[in-house]
Amino acid sequence: MTDPTGQTVLNHDQTEIDNRYRVQQDGTCFAYFDGQRCPIPAQGANPTVTIKLVVAVTDGNWYQLLRQRQDLDEVNFWSPSPTNFKALDRGELFLFKLHAPNNFIVGGGIFTYASTLPCSLAWEAFGEANGARSLEDMRALISRYRRADSHDRSDFKIGCRILTQPFFLDRSDWIPVPANWSPNIVRIKTYDTAEREGLELWKEVSDLLGRRQFPAMQKERERFGKPILIEPRLGQGAFRVLVTDIYSRRCAVTQEKTLPALEAAHIRPYKEGGEHKERNGLLLRRDIHSLFDAGLVTVTPDFRFEVSPQIKEEFGNGREYYGLHGRPIKTPSTDSHRPDREALIWHNENCFRG
Repeated sequence: MTDPTGQTVLNHDQTEIDNRYRVQQDGTCFAYFDGQRCPIPAQGANPTVTIKLVVAVTDGNWYQLLRQRQDLDEVNFWSPSPTNFKALDRGELFLFKLHAPNNFIVGGGIFTYASTLPCSLAWEAFGEANGARSLEDMRALISRYRRADSHDRSDFKIGCRILTQPFFLDRSDWIPVPANWSPNIVRIKTYDTAEREGLELWKEVSDLLGRRQFPAMQKERERFGKPILIEPRLGQGAFRVLVTDIYSRRCAVTQEKTLPALEAAHIRPYKEGGEHKERNGLLLRRDIHSLFDAGLVTVTPDFRFEVSPQIKEEFGNGREYYGLHGRPIKTPSTDSHRPDREALIWHNENCFRG
């Protein structure tokens, strides 16, 4: 068949998922998922998309608490130490299993992002989606795993693996770990769908998700079949962490870097049609965030900070803020992370009291 441009498109196993491929004259092959073009290695006339999956060992209490929360759109799979996590790319599948002797996969989610955070900020971002009832309970768990002094009041830094669209399996649906899982594994094992064990695991999980009703995965059910990347739907917590990191943990206006004083602001509010996406975010000092939401300050489409005359008229002060008026903000170095100009125009026209 042909696509709208008249070029030949090969359909690959449409009974499971509509994966469209186009092979160019130079042999480059592209896969099309939901209209997005993804370059992949051409392998003759039938290219294959491969992805990675991770199976990680989880605490039973973390699982039991979160499986009762069917309303969650994201969870934080944290480790008690601030270890880097580079095993998966965004959109790949993160699964978790219980400790031995319960060698079963009991749930998972779509890997979105990994970071290291003070536990207080992780709690502010995710709350009970950290798998704890309170910050105090979470600190106690971290302290126990670290074997730290129970009186240590440090704001422990932890490793955060943010999963969106989480799902938790009933006991009857638990999946036995692959045959090559070793009892010596205490953290994670990575699988690849290019290998037999990885492909079998993908098929088993995707078949289960296709048959069962998981609220957070409803939009993805029809897309499971052949291995694909799934676009994570960011929640409020993931949005906060991502925006914090892409701004290098500094206020875009003042360059303040005291982390507890910084907040991720939506340029266009969620309730007004804005999304939890990086380009709809600014990292701001708390007071500037409040003024931004109130329309007393804004950022122009050319990335300059502006202050409304209303601050002086209503409150008789604001000298510090007027000193920042007209200054360019510090934007992320990556173009795809910089503030969306359309969102800034919306804020200037619909929120700013200039």
